Amino acid sequence: MSNSSPLPNESIAQPSPETDRGTDAFHRLVRTIKQPAQFLSFWAAIALPFVHVPLLAQGLGDPTVTMTFLTLLAINVLALYFGHGYNESP
Repeated sequence: MSNSSPLPNESIAQPSPETDRGTDAFHRLVRTIKQPAQFLSFWAAIALPFVHVPLLAQGLGDPTVTMTFLTLLAINVLALYFGHGYNESP
């Protein structure tokens, strides 16, 4: 059987070993950072609601307090998202 394509197979770019090495290093870096980041996010998601309580007790009438509360709430949501998979069995 012959190849019916007008282009030879050599024209299709093959990934170089340098590209593979760079990708492997990136994946290694992600695996190295993932566990500590999930750990910190998980525990931040647990601790941040305790910071919300005094702000709510003070009241949200002051714009600075309201902005602080909303910022902490957004950080808490992000911490919940990034820390949700912490300590799960594969």
